Amino acid sequence: DQVSWDDAVEFCQRLSRHSGREYRLPSEAEWEYACRAGTSTLFYFGATLTAELANYRATSTYGAVPKGEYREQTTDVGSFPANAFGLYDMHGNVWEWCLDYWHDNYEGAPTDGSAWTAGGGGASQRVLRGGSWYNNPVDCRSANRIRRARDLRYDNYGFRVVCAASWTLE
Repeated sequence: DQVSWDDAVEFCQRLSRHSGREYRLPSEAEWEYACRAGTSTLFYFGATLTAELANYRATSTYGAVPKGEYREQTTDVGSFPANAFGLYDMHGNVWEWCLDYWHDNYEGAPTDGSAWTAGGGGASQRVLRGGSWYNNPVDCRSANRIRRARDLRYDNYGFRVVCAASWTLE
């Protein structure tokens, strides 16, 4: 947490050089696919969010669920249930930077899952997904997205990495 988009990209570049494999931030499409893990509901575990399922501002509710604990900080990865792909904290904990430039809608977006790195808000405005410990549950939905300047650092901004697969056809 507390990293800018630029910090996250630099981390991926260093990890790539050190490991000899390509690491990068996910595209926005990859992020949502990974979050949903084959579901079509608002959250990967259903239509509502509770404090037992994710780290968010649980004093606010979404749907007919009881209020829960507002932890007011990040929690350790793995503190809540993983999705069907085995990924943790896709809802809440920290907003996660994506590679894409910000666009107000998906008109003209790549259809192959790649990052949209042209037009829109330009290189200075980047996409974050997932919501955070600070946000209400509505902000943590699978489809929710925000834009921020790529050089901003907040205690509820973070990232996850994608390791690009290398395929050899024989």
